[in-house]
Amino acid sequence: MGVSMLFVISSPRSGSTMLERMLESHSMILGGPEPHLITPLAHLGVWDKVDKAPYDHILAAESQKLFVSKLPHGEQDYWDACRAYCDVLYGRYLATSAKTVCLDKTPAYALTLPFLMKVFPDAKYVVLTRHPLATFSSYANSFFNGDYQAAHAYNPLLERYVPAIARFLRQQSVGHLHVRYEDLVKDPETWMERTYAYIGVPFERDTVDYGAKTPTQNKPEGLGDPLGVGRHTRPTTGSISKWVEELAADADKRAFMENVMGRLDPDDLAILGYPAESLWKPLEEALGRSVAPRAKSSFSLYHAQRKAIVALRAAARRHGPLRKTLSKIRLACDVLLRE
Repeated sequence: MGVSMLFVISSPRSGSTMLERMLESHSMILGGPEPHLITPLAHLGVWDKVDKAPYDHILAAESQKLFVSKLPHGEQDYWDACRAYCDVLYGRYLATSAKTVCLDKTPAYALTLPFLMKVFPDAKYVVLTRHPLATFSSYANSFFNGDYQAAHAYNPLLERYVPAIARFLRQQSVGHLHVRYEDLVKDPETWMERTYAYIGVPFERDTVDYGAKTPTQNKPEGLGDPLGVGRHTRPTTGSISKWVEELAADADKRAFMENVMGRLDPDDLAILGYPAESLWKPLEEALGRSVAPRAKSSFSLYHAQRKAIVALRAAARRHGPLRKTLSKIRLACDVLLRE
């Protein structure tokens, strides 16, 4: 069917619901609940695996890989099958309206981007990033009553999403548009015009006032953002500095986040649009002093492990025998560690 797909890629609490409200109020773009079609597909065993399943997922994965290897076009036939499954569902959903572009903004897709690119290499990808400290502050306050440690223990949000989105922004095989949340709320008309130009649809200025076109009470129910975008009917800058006020007033939270941010790769932060050297500047200005100074170390276990993993992964891609050996080791470990 070849459905025209638009994916909004972001971490949770990055403003993706607000962006979706504007996009779906366009006369040619159909939004809706977060369907999570891609996440289970990505963990069926051929591409990635799950830790537990109500069936023998280890043997199933090996059997699927063997079966796929016998197909006329190998993995390409598998990607075609996944695409056909998605096209039927997205296509029939799109057929319920007169619109021509199907929008899916499921934040969990950011963790399956290599798989998503295989299935939808021709889709439009709008990547929305937000200041990492603002993102985590919003996450902790939205779901954990401001308890940073409980929020991080449940989901180390930044450590999972920042590297995944940074890798996608670095790649050039699939096109994308990068939008920063702060830029979007400060100048929504300019950034929505650029977004629509990238998607290939006319700029409809009134979509910036999304609340007037698609009132919150008329939104379909779904498992997306349970808090929505509040009472606002258009982008607002009101939440940009909330994290600054919170960390300025709480030394424990500030120290906790200094530790979390210190574990992130500065190169990843820079490509997301938030360089490490200016990351804390708003808070420093609020406190009137420097925040989180970290002496350069000649050795960092985290960065050493990261570099080793990246190098080994690259070597596995280049050398088939090494990849097969690592796959056998992984299978053996899965079997040995199975409960």
